[in-house]
Amino acid sequence: MKADVQFDFLVDKEKNTLTIKREFAAKRQLVWDCYTKSELLDRWFAPKPLTTKTKYMDFSEGGHWHYAMVDPGGQEYWGRMDYQTIQPIDHYTALDGFCDDTGALNPELPRSKWNVSFSDGATHTLVETVVSYTSAEALQQVINMGLKEGMTSTLERLDELLLTLS
Repeated sequence: MKADVQFDFLVDKEKNTLTIKREFAAKRQLVWDCYTKSELLDRWFAPKPLTTKTKYMDFSEGGHWHYAMVDPGGQEYWGRMDYQTIQPIDHYTALDGFCDDTGALNPELPRSKWNVSFSDGATHTLVETVVSYTSAEALQQVINMGLKEGMTSTLERLDELLLTLS
């Protein structure tokens, strides 16, 4: 059963940003843990039918998460999230980019800054993610790559995981 939750995906082409607002039917600490612990990220952070595997995780200011999204055929799509600021269970910022299996960033694909905040709703936790790109072209490139559909599927996976953890 799907929870009745808020999901907004707002594109601001003047500021080169995406704002993703999503409610989750779980307490803020649990949602925070799902975003910041590799053993939980590996269970949801990829659109179906892909899976996620962590190569390295250091969730601290100056640390990073190096991971792959793996398709059913075994093809790996590597990513790297470099953590900049962290205020536990409230907020973090990070630089997100595509990379190879060594963690070297791919200069051909856009890098973005993520500003992720967590707040309590009446019965849900609200996560607001503002993703900033350096140009309108970079923003359009990730939209064309299917970011909205991928995020929708990924966040639905988090809903499913939270049901098993709550």
